[in-house]
Amino acid sequence: MSEAQLRIAVNRTKSKENNLPQKPLVLVAALFILFGCRALPVKAQQTRYLTEEFRMHKSFHSKFLSKDRDVIVWLPPGYDSTPNKRYPVLYMHDGGTVFVQWGLDETARALISNGQIEPLIIVFVSHGGTLEDRFDEYTPTRPPDSRHGGKADRYGELLVEELKPFIDSEYRTLADSSNTGIGGVSLGALASLHFGLKHPTVFGRLAVMSPSVWWDNRAVLRKVKALKAKLSTRIWLDIGTGEGPQMRNDVKELRDSLTKKGWVLKSDLIYFEAEGGKHNEESFAKRAAPMLKFLFARRVGNE
Repeated sequence: MSEAQLRIAVNRTKSKENNLPQKPLVLVAALFILFGCRALPVKAQQTRYLTEEFRMHKSFHSKFLSKDRDVIVWLPPGYDSTPNKRYPVLYMHDGGTVFVQWGLDETARALISNGQIEPLIIVFVSHGGTLEDRFDEYTPTRPPDSRHGGKADRYGELLVEELKPFIDSEYRTLADSSNTGIGGVSLGALASLHFGLKHPTVFGRLAVMSPSVWWDNRAVLRKVKALKAKLSTRIWLDIGTGEGPQMRNDVKELRDSLTKKGWVLKSDLIYFEAEGGKHNEESFAKRAAPMLKFLFARRVGNE
């Protein structure tokens, strides 16, 4: 599959509000999906407001990438009333989309209230802002016939050397790898798996949702097969049955490559097929709850 076969662009308006969590901030995300070299008539626009459980860090600067980006932090129920408690953290790519269209925090809040997952902090990280930025930042290699891709390691340095230390200093986190997750969909899933394999001492929980295994002639499969030893990383891997036979077969091959390296299905690796699930935000959002329940299951004895 070529670069043109999967393109997701997220354009978001930037608010003129001050960077204060007490003031509502309007975020508008317009989602355009181009799939299979055809422009589908899919254009979703929604508005959400930041409330007191959110913190907005506008224009987070990095020395590794030229463009600043907005970062939204969601704090779980009870964060302010339990000053001695620390929390695991999930970093999510395509932060604007996951915040506005998925409402991932709402899903997490319900699961926390029901005692199904442990309370966690969610960090929504935006990409550089354009389709080209997304292809560049979420892919570890650049195909020979492409003008874009191959800057994932720079983005990874932003996450590992700049953003995570900042989050750990500003918020009461459990900073070890076993309590730090990273996740995304499509190219963001590809980036998440890449970072988990490259930085296993930083990210120990991976949400790999509908990954773009096809990128650069399935380079990710070669990376997994080249692993010298299995890592102590928990991986959620999924695909929708409506995403096409090629993508399903690619993801199954990724699953098999991971099990051959020592990951155990239904233990530290979950493979989930969403019946009828398509490659769109509505389908991804429906898979968020089982993903969270696996990666952040409430531990026995935790209050």
